[in-house]
Amino acid sequence: MLDRIALLLLIVGGVNWGLLGIFQFDLVAFIFGGQAAIISRIVYVLVGISAVWCISLFFKEQDLLEARS
Repeated sequence: MLDRIALLLLIVGGVNWGLLGIFQFDLVAFIFGGQAAIISRIVYVLVGISAVWCISLFFKEQDLLEARS
């Protein structure tokens, strides 16, 4: 379940970065009242933590394959 939440947050972050890069539009800041708003900062931190968490997904699949052998 935690992996899915982390992936969802990464999707939100990826869409936000895509909008920022293409249209110079920060969706998170727009929704929560600016980049400096506390809720926006919390979302940014959660996306960053999710990215670090998802690094472990690179190694999970191999662990599962080795366990099945």
